[in-house]
Amino acid sequence: MAHVTVTAPINIAFIKYWGKRAGGETLILPTNDSFSITLSTEPFRSKTSVVLTDKIAEDELWLNGKKSDFASTARLTNVLETVRATSPPELAKLKAFIVSENNFPTAAGMASSASGYCALASALVRAFQSTADVSVLSRIGSGSACRSAYGGFVKWLMGKEEDGSDCRAVQYVDHTHWPEMQVLCAVLKGEQKDVSSTKGMQLSLQTSPMMKDRIETIVPARMEEISKAVTERNFDKFAEITMIDSDDLQQVCATTIPKVQYATEDSYAMIRLIHAFNKAKGKRVLAYTFDAGANCFMFTLKENIAEVIAVLLHHFPTADESLCFNDTSLVASYKAVEVADNCKDLLGDYPKKPFELLLHSPVGNGPQSLEVAESLIDEVALKPK
Repeated sequence: MAHVTVTAPINIAFIKYWGKRAGGETLILPTNDSFSITLSTEPFRSKTSVVLTDKIAEDELWLNGKKSDFASTARLTNVLETVRATSPPELAKLKAFIVSENNFPTAAGMASSASGYCALASALVRAFQSTADVSVLSRIGSGSACRSAYGGFVKWLMGKEEDGSDCRAVQYVDHTHWPEMQVLCAVLKGEQKDVSSTKGMQLSLQTSPMMKDRIETIVPARMEEISKAVTERNFDKFAEITMIDSDDLQQVCATTIPKVQYATEDSYAMIRLIHAFNKAKGKRVLAYTFDAGANCFMFTLKENIAEVIAVLLHHFPTADESLCFNDTSLVASYKAVEVADNCKDLLGDYPKKPFELLLHSPVGNGPQSLEVAESLIDEVALKPK
């Protein structure tokens, strides 16, 4: 009886994917390449266990303690069908008992689909001994999930083939290339999205006058520039391009008909704070990027992380219990920092309010296989532990 358990991380894109190309809606084929950093699986990750068995009549999935309606979820069935089609016959005929969980705090408001589908794809490929590409399989479930298939800095190549066979993630450099890079996420209070990211990107593709140039010339040029910055570990250039791309995506949404807006007043306050902090420091030490939501993702170097956290929490005072750090010693480190006078009043009279959460992670090394003892499945009873 095959028994596999895998953890997978989230990833944060700094060159964004926004829009699916014609005919690529079901297969999730993007209009442009994208580039991301894979985070550590500590403290946040998705974890999936799979047991292959002939003792159940149908495939079964339990997600965060609840049994899911597997058969009615097209993306899930597509993933499993692809795995079986690329597996040895004696394994392909077995049923899959799957238990998956995410340990993201509810308040984080962060999409777990990337890590979730990557963990599922990785576990299924291992259990079924499939020859399927984990990144392609993850993409079938959730587009950006393909980038979580690798650690370090990862590119999602849009490809050209109609069947999506060349639309996959590739690792640009691994997690050891730039270990000084650190990632933060300020979880901000946001309203329920009026327009989902899936619908928003297609509206932009159809109506925003910025999309044609973005797809054809702007993103390809940025991918080349920022690849060089990553290779050279040039944080100043990396930060510049990352923030420009994030700002452009906000403008794309603003020029979409009807207008799409995911950022909140707090999101814009974070943008002002980061620009003001960089100006006070005389160089770029902190960069931001936003997905289709209010949360602010940030990049900085390890040498600056304690001061960055101190400045952020000076302007958005947040209790220790809302700090979720990969390196718990950062709590003491940031408290030991005396915020410079020219960094104490960067937002003027903007009200001081707490983050919902402040998250921290270094660059991570992708999906990891775990021992059977860490499984989420009671193999004897064939039920979730």
